[in-house]
Amino acid sequence: MDESRLIAASQEGRVEAFNLLVERYQGLVYNVAYRMLGDRDAAADATQDTFISAYDGLGRFRGGSFRAWLLRIATNHCYDQLRARQHRRQDSLEDMLQSGDDLDVAADQRLTPENFTLSSEMLGAIAGGLATLPADQRAAVILSDVQGLAYEEIAEAMACSLGTVKSRLSRGRARLRHYLLHQRELLPPQFRLLHGETP
Repeated sequence: MDESRLIAASQEGRVEAFNLLVERYQGLVYNVAYRMLGDRDAAADATQDTFISAYDGLGRFRGGSFRAWLLRIATNHCYDQLRARQHRRQDSLEDMLQSGDDLDVAADQRLTPENFTLSSEMLGAIAGGLATLPADQRAAVILSDVQGLAYEEIAEAMACSLGTVKSRLSRGRARLRHYLLHQRELLPPQFRLLHGETP
Protein backbone atom coordinates (compact mmCIF):
# COMPACT_ATOMS: atom_id res chain seq x y z
CA MET A 1 0.00 0.00 0.00
CA ASP A 2 1.44 3.39 -0.94
CA GLU A 3 1.91 6.15 1.59
CA SER A 4 -1.15 8.22 0.64
CA ARG A 5 -3.38 5.19 1.13
CA LEU A 6 -1.74 4.38 4.45
CA ILE A 7 -2.33 7.95 5.61
CA ALA A 8 -5.96 7.89 4.47
CA ALA A 9 -6.54 4.55 6.19
CA SER A 10 -4.87 5.85 9.35
CA GLN A 11 -7.12 8.92 9.30
CA GLU A 12 -10.08 6.53 9.18
CA GLY A 13 -8.83 4.96 12.40
CA ARG A 14 -7.14 1.85 11.02
CA VAL A 15 -4.36 1.32 13.54
CA GLU A 16 -2.64 -1.34 11.42
CA ALA A 17 -2.15 1.24 8.64
CA PHE A 18 -0.65 3.73 11.06
CA ASN A 19 1.64 1.01 12.42
CA LEU A 20 3.03 0.58 8.89
CA LEU A 21 3.77 4.32 8.79
CA VAL A 22 5.50 4.00 12.15
CA GLU A 23 7.64 1.15 10.81
CA ARG A 24 8.51 3.23 7.76
CA TYR A 25 9.57 6.35 9.66
CA GLN A 26 10.60 5.29 13.17
CA GLY A 27 14.28 4.98 12.22
CA LEU A 28 14.36 8.46 10.68
CA VAL A 29 12.53 10.04 13.63
CA TYR A 30 14.75 8.28 16.16
CA ASN A 31 17.95 9.29 14.33
CA VAL A 32 16.91 12.94 14.18
CA ALA A 33 15.89 12.90 17.85
CA TYR A 34 19.12 11.17 18.86
CA ARG A 35 21.27 13.70 17.07
CA MET A 36 19.22 16.54 18.51
CA LEU A 37 19.28 15.22 22.07
CA GLY A 38 22.43 13.10 22.25
CA ASP A 39 20.81 10.55 24.54
CA ARG A 40 19.27 7.20 23.60
CA ASP A 41 16.53 7.22 26.24
CA ALA A 42 15.55 10.81 25.51
CA ALA A 43 15.50 10.05 21.77
CA ALA A 44 13.31 6.99 22.35
CA ASP A 45 10.91 9.09 24.44
CA ALA A 46 10.80 11.81 21.78
CA THR A 47 10.18 9.18 19.09
CA GLN A 48 7.32 7.65 21.04
CA ASP A 49 5.83 11.08 21.78
CA THR A 50 6.15 12.01 18.11
CA PHE A 51 4.08 9.08 16.92
CA ILE A 52 1.49 9.51 19.66
CA SER A 53 1.12 13.17 18.68
CA ALA A 54 1.04 12.27 14.99
CA TYR A 55 -1.70 9.70 15.52
CA ASP A 56 -3.72 12.15 17.60
CA GLY A 57 -3.21 14.89 15.02
CA LEU A 58 -3.76 12.92 11.80
CA GLY A 59 -7.00 14.74 11.19
CA ARG A 60 -5.05 17.99 10.85
CA PHE A 61 -2.69 16.62 8.18
CA ARG A 62 -3.81 18.27 4.94
CA GLY A 63 -1.40 16.77 2.45
CA GLY A 64 2.09 17.68 1.35
CA SER A 65 5.12 15.86 2.67
CA PHE A 66 4.11 13.49 5.46
CA ARG A 67 7.79 13.05 6.31
CA ALA A 68 8.24 16.81 6.80
CA TRP A 69 5.03 16.98 8.87
CA LEU A 70 6.26 14.14 11.05
CA LEU A 71 9.71 15.71 11.45
CA ARG A 72 8.10 18.99 12.50
CA ILE A 73 6.39 17.13 15.33
CA ALA A 74 9.64 15.36 16.20
CA THR A 75 11.74 18.52 16.28
CA ASN A 76 9.11 20.26 18.41
CA HIS A 77 9.31 17.43 20.96
CA CYS A 78 13.09 17.73 20.90
CA TYR A 79 12.86 21.49 21.44
CA ASP A 80 10.62 20.83 24.45
CA GLN A 81 13.15 18.43 25.94
CA LEU A 82 16.04 20.83 25.27
CA ARG A 83 14.16 23.69 26.96
CA ALA A 84 13.49 21.47 29.97
CA ARG A 85 17.19 20.63 30.15
CA GLN A 86 18.10 24.29 30.55
CA HIS A 87 16.77 23.99 34.07
CA ARG A 88 18.81 20.89 34.76
CA ARG A 89 22.40 19.81 34.29
CA GLN A 90 23.37 19.75 30.62
CA ASP A 91 24.72 16.52 29.14
CA SER A 92 28.49 16.62 29.23
CA LEU A 93 30.55 16.89 26.08
CA GLU A 94 32.23 13.70 27.18
CA ASP A 95 28.90 11.85 27.01
CA MET A 96 28.24 13.28 23.55
CA LEU A 97 31.64 12.22 22.28
CA GLN A 98 31.18 8.72 23.67
CA SER A 99 27.89 8.51 21.77
CA GLY A 100 29.66 8.98 18.44
CA ASP A 101 29.98 5.22 18.02
CA ASP A 102 26.21 5.06 17.51
CA LEU A 103 26.22 7.28 14.43
CA ASP A 104 25.89 4.42 11.97
CA VAL A 105 29.59 4.09 11.15
CA ALA A 106 29.30 0.32 11.33
CA ALA A 107 26.79 0.38 8.48
CA ASP A 108 29.65 0.84 6.02
CA GLN A 109 31.10 -2.67 5.71
CA ARG A 110 33.93 -1.37 3.49
CA LEU A 111 35.66 0.36 6.40
CA THR A 112 38.87 -1.22 7.63
CA PRO A 113 39.32 -1.45 11.42
CA GLU A 114 41.68 1.55 11.28
CA ASN A 115 39.29 3.62 9.16
CA PHE A 116 36.38 2.57 11.36
CA THR A 117 38.22 3.94 14.40
CA LEU A 118 39.13 7.15 12.58
CA SER A 119 35.58 7.64 11.32
CA SER A 120 34.22 6.97 14.81
CA GLU A 121 36.52 9.64 16.22
CA MET A 122 35.46 12.15 13.58
CA LEU A 123 31.78 11.40 14.06
CA GLY A 124 32.25 11.70 17.80
CA ALA A 125 33.73 15.16 17.31
CA ILE A 126 30.86 16.14 15.03
CA ALA A 127 28.35 14.89 17.60
CA GLY A 128 30.09 17.03 20.20
CA GLY A 129 29.94 20.01 17.87
CA LEU A 130 26.25 19.50 17.14
CA ALA A 131 25.57 19.53 20.87
CA THR A 132 26.98 23.06 21.09
CA LEU A 133 24.65 24.50 18.43
CA PRO A 134 21.43 26.33 19.29
CA ALA A 135 18.48 23.99 18.80
CA ASP A 136 17.19 25.63 15.61
CA GLN A 137 20.61 25.53 13.93
CA ARG A 138 21.20 21.97 15.14
CA ALA A 139 17.90 20.83 13.65
CA ALA A 140 18.64 22.51 10.32
CA VAL A 141 22.12 20.97 10.07
CA ILE A 142 20.84 17.51 11.03
CA LEU A 143 17.93 17.60 8.59
CA SER A 144 20.11 18.87 5.74
CA ASP A 145 23.57 17.43 6.23
CA VAL A 146 22.77 14.21 8.09
CA GLN A 147 19.34 13.26 6.74
CA GLY A 148 19.72 14.86 3.29
CA LEU A 149 16.39 16.68 3.14
CA ALA A 150 15.89 19.39 0.53
CA TYR A 151 15.62 22.98 1.74
CA GLU A 152 11.91 23.09 0.91
CA GLU A 153 11.21 20.03 3.04
CA ILE A 154 13.31 21.40 5.89
CA ALA A 155 11.34 24.64 5.73
CA GLU A 156 8.13 22.63 6.01
CA ALA A 157 9.51 20.49 8.84
CA MET A 158 10.71 23.54 10.77
CA ALA A 159 7.69 25.71 9.91
CA CYS A 160 9.85 28.55 8.60
CA SER A 161 10.82 30.21 5.32
CA LEU A 162 13.51 29.03 2.91
CA GLY A 163 15.54 32.09 3.82
CA THR A 164 15.40 31.16 7.49
CA VAL A 165 16.50 27.60 6.69
CA LYS A 166 19.47 28.88 4.70
CA SER A 167 20.39 31.33 7.46
CA ARG A 168 20.21 28.66 10.17
CA LEU A 169 22.25 26.27 8.05
CA SER A 170 24.88 28.89 7.31
CA ARG A 171 25.24 29.89 10.97
CA GLY A 172 25.09 26.29 12.18
CA ARG A 173 27.72 25.09 9.73
CA ALA A 174 29.97 28.04 10.60
CA ARG A 175 29.69 27.31 14.33
CA LEU A 176 30.28 23.59 13.75
CA ARG A 177 33.34 24.35 11.62
CA HIS A 178 34.64 26.71 14.32
CA TYR A 179 34.16 23.99 16.92
CA LEU A 180 36.01 21.41 14.79
CA LEU A 181 38.86 23.85 14.16
CA HIS A 182 39.34 24.13 17.90
CA GLN A 183 39.16 20.36 18.31
CA ARG A 184 41.65 19.59 15.54
CA GLU A 185 44.44 18.56 17.94
CA LEU A 186 42.14 15.86 19.30
CA LEU A 187 41.47 14.43 15.85
CA PRO A 188 43.59 12.11 13.72
CA PRO A 189 45.89 14.10 11.36
CA GLN A 190 43.84 13.50 8.20
CA PHE A 191 40.77 15.02 9.86
CA ARG A 192 42.47 18.15 11.18
CA LEU A 193 41.40 21.41 9.60
CA LEU A 194 43.87 24.22 9.20
CA HIS A 195 42.77 27.82 9.52
CA GLY A 196 41.46 28.98 6.18
CA GLU A 197 40.51 25.51 4.98
CA THR A 198 36.94 24.55 4.28
CA PRO A 199 35.57 21.32 5.73
